[in-house]
Amino acid sequence: MSRLLPITFLILAGALTVARADVYRWIDEHGVPHYSDQWVPGSVVIKTIKPRPSTFNSTARSSEQKNLGSSNNRISADLNDQANSRAVQQDVTKTRDAQCKAAKDRYMKSIQSRRVFKENKDGEREYLSDDAADAYREQARKDVQDRCGSVPEFTPDQPIPEPQPIPEPKPIPEPK
Repeated sequence: MSRLLPITFLILAGALTVARADVYRWIDEHGVPHYSDQWVPGSVVIKTIKPRPSTFNSTARSSEQKNLGSSNNRISADLNDQANSRAVQQDVTKTRDAQCKAAKDRYMKSIQSRRVFKENKDGEREYLSDDAADAYREQARKDVQDRCGSVPEFTPDQPIPEPQPIPEPKPIPEPK
């Protein structure tokens, strides 16, 4: 019994020190929320353990110093909140731009190709019927409209540009 008490105390002390951490929450590009004790760009603090004031407050400390300390804490918290909101906004913008580009690429690919296909679970191509391909193109167009705000112009009469040949590399001169 005498050995069990110190071991139990050490386990509890270790658990309590581990539990004193900030918890951050962020949402990835697939919309899945994640939680961590480390900051990630775009993450938001959802739980903060604020240190408790010590019980040894000196009476010599003036009320002006207390007010100054609390205003400094408030200012630093506001600056941290602003930095977090800027990082979140940048992440949202990058994600939105990536989704817009992917939607535009999908749309342009679907309207430029004669036959539209999807890959099945085995990785094999399944070609869509004309009606299904038209529905796929229309859905791709709506996705571009939703993510980007406008749809790129496509004129079917415009010829597809011919691929340009790759120029031959110049030989590297011999060192003298």
